Amino acid sequence: MIRLATVISAFKADFLAQYGHRLGDDHLRALLAMARCRNQASPKMQVRCEGEACAHQMLVPHSCGHRHCPHCQHHESQQWLERQVRKQLPAEYFLLTFTLPAELRALCWANQTAAYDLLLRASWETVQCFSQNDKRLKGEPGAIAVLHTHSRRLDYHPHVHLVMPAAAVDAAHKRWRTKPGRKGYLFSHKALAKVFRAKMLAGFAVAGLKLPARCPSQWVVDCKSVGSGAKALVYLGRYLYRGVVREKDIVACGNGQVSFRFQNARTGKAEVRTVSGAQFLWLVLQHVLPKGLRRARNFGFLHPNCKRLIALLHLLLKFVPPQGPALLRPRSPIKCPCCGAAMQIVRTRIPAVPIPISDRGQASTM
Repeated sequence: MIRLATVISAFKADFLAQYGHRLGDDHLRALLAMARCRNQASPKMQVRCEGEACAHQMLVPHSCGHRHCPHCQHHESQQWLERQVRKQLPAEYFLLTFTLPAELRALCWANQTAAYDLLLRASWETVQCFSQNDKRLKGEPGAIAVLHTHSRRLDYHPHVHLVMPAAAVDAAHKRWRTKPGRKGYLFSHKALAKVFRAKMLAGFAVAGLKLPARCPSQWVVDCKSVGSGAKALVYLGRYLYRGVVREKDIVACGNGQVSFRFQNARTGKAEVRTVSGAQFLWLVLQHVLPKGLRRARNFGFLHPNCKRLIALLHLLLKFVPPQGPALLRPRSPIKCPCCGAAMQIVRTRIPAVPIPISDRGQASTM
């Protein structure tokens, strides 16, 4: 497996020379953090073997902990997935995708904090409006929204995924309603697109953002059934805390180029894209979000403040959410190189001490 830190080390100078003028403080912080992830420049943690006949101790480099690093925060992603699974309810789930047209991507890039926040809010307000006006639902829906800014080829492609059950809570009449009937249908995707477009354009106007001369009249919203919703949540959680590319998908790095593997959304087949090392780093770092912007948000009755409501629905509907272990994997332990037993963390955040120049020659001769 090729580490992203290795790619950064090889092409950092070329990348900064070509794309440095396009980088903000958030990009530079991410670059610095991921370059030092689990290497000799990282702070160390002391671990001790738990084996009965082994007392081996050693220092292990810390991960950088950056939310866009593909090598880090797997456990945080698993914890997020577990929280969402606990909120599952007995209803058919749908995955809705709200996509920003290509003509507005430059505007979105130049105003990321405002545009991304608007994209998330407009997506939720659209499905909220449809749910309240639907003859069968007539109430407040719940949704899990995740912002993605990349396509599978890592190009800039901002869009929002919403996972929501075909259900609503009518607080006024204390009713829980689901939408049965024609399987695989929730709302008209064409009608969703029209309302979503209107809300986005109104939001841009309120924010004082000037639209480009060409603004498409037809936008795209996709709506499809995903059964219980578990697989859709796994898909969304995959990139939530772990960057936009998996390190195992970086298949080659050399001769000034990097090749990475991705799945073609149309054919479902794996393909390989090869770009220069500097361009690859740009494809990764352009998706670093502004500091403080939350990529994942829960709305409606799936909001974190509605835990008591979810528990009450589980009780009244006699529904037990699926157990997490079927979807979740425990944190991998650190194995002792001597006996193979699990090692316990004794101390953390030990500063990395560089070897003095005068000692390096002596160390090499020993």
